[in-house]
Parts: sequence; structure tokens; C-alpha cells
Amino acid sequence: MDLSNKIALVTGGASGIGRTISLELAKKHATVIVNYNRSREAADLLVQEIENMGGVALAIQADVSHYQDAERLIKTIIERFGVLHIVVNNAGITDDGLILRMTEEQFDRVIATNLKGVWNVCKHASKPLLKSGYGRLINISSVSGVLGNAGQSNYSSAKAGVIGMTKALAREFASRNVTVNAIAPGFIETDMTKKLPEDAVKAWAEQIPLKRFGKPEDVAHAVVFLASEEASYITGHTLEVDGGLVM
Repeated sequence: MDLSNKIALVTGGASGIGRTISLELAKKHATVIVNYNRSREAADLLVQEIENMGGVALAIQADVSHYQDAERLIKTIIERFGVLHIVVNNAGITDDGLILRMTEEQFDRVIATNLKGVWNVCKHASKPLLKSGYGRLINISSVSGVLGNAGQSNYSSAKAGVIGMTKALAREFASRNVTVNAIAPGFIETDMTKKLPEDAVKAWAEQIPLKRFGKPEDVAHAVVFLASEEASYITGHTLEVDGGLVM
């Protein structure tokens, strides 16, 4: 799965799962644009790491929840590279709470980043992708958007919306051979899951057929596959990377 000469954007690509996705794309020889909002130091360190591997990377700040920021992000990429082949919508936040206690601000903030932010990037990236001759749009959803999760009415709604958006865009872009797919990670070993109480980790692991949490590389490998030529006949699909949790 060689991605040489491909220009790839990873939103929220400086930390967590996004960082691993950026690294894996670079290992397959893609030029990687690492989008970040506030993690400038992490983004710069990642770009340096990719360059030390012999790869090409560029960090660009943008808050994708803002329409104009997403527009500037894509314009900057096109001005620099002239083309965009792969977009990975990974940027996301959580602000959990039972609906009885959740504020309107909590709901709006998560929807703005996790759903509207994906739409903003898709909107501005659509023309470059359709013109590229090789378009791959990959949206990171979640099993919370498939199963629902108590205390995450905002997050689950956003991630379910991402799956619906993925299917709609897959139909819109298919005639131009641009594939649009989603990945729904389950419980992945990240800084967020490390904060979970040990008994909660054990309880969730018991519900997973593989009896363990996944690693960021598991998600990143799925992204690389969907971004590759080998996945050219897959579109409108949601790939659950969850150890069998959703079955």
C-alpha cells in the first residue's frame, strides 16, 4: 500500500489517534498535512519526526468547527501543493454528562467540532478531491454513534451524524471515483481511556469479544487501507475497529 505522491490531510492530527494516523500515512510515503487547533508544539514535534524518517509534512493551525478556518486550511494546502488526495476527518472532542445535567453549551460545542467540523472540511475539500483523480475521504466516527452511550447524547449524536454524512457523500462523489468511508473505533488505548477507573476498563473489556482494548495503530492501519488503491471498490462503508464490540 504505497501512497507516494499523495497529499493527505489529517485533522486533529497532532495527538492521540490522529498522531498515529499521521505517522502511518507518512510511513507509506504520503505527504502529510498535520492540522491542529491548540497543540502547536505537538504538531511541530510530529512534523520533525516525520521529516527525520525521510518524509514530508506540514503543520497548519485551524479550528475546523469554524467554517472560515476550514476554508483557510484547504486553501493553504492547495496553494502549497496544488492538489489534495486524502482527507481524514479525525478532529473531535468530548464533553460528557447525563442529559439531565448537560448544558446547551456542552451539546453545541461537541456538535460544532465533531459534526459541523467534519462537514466544514468536507465542504471545502470536495472540489480538490473531485479534481484530484484520486480521492479518498475518511471520517472517524465511533461505536458510540452506532450503539449510543449513556452520558454521551451529544457525542453519540455527532458520531451517528458522521456516519449518515459519509453515506450521503459516498453517493454524491461516486461518479468521480472518490470514495467516502467511515471508521468507528471502539475502546482504544489513548490518554482519554487511561483516565477511566480500572473497574470500568475491566467491565468494558469483558463485553469485547477479543477481551482487550485496541491500540491507535489498529485504527491507523484501517485508515491506510481505506486510503489505498486496494480499497478502490469500497465506499459508503463504516468499518468498526472495535474487537467485535458491535456485532
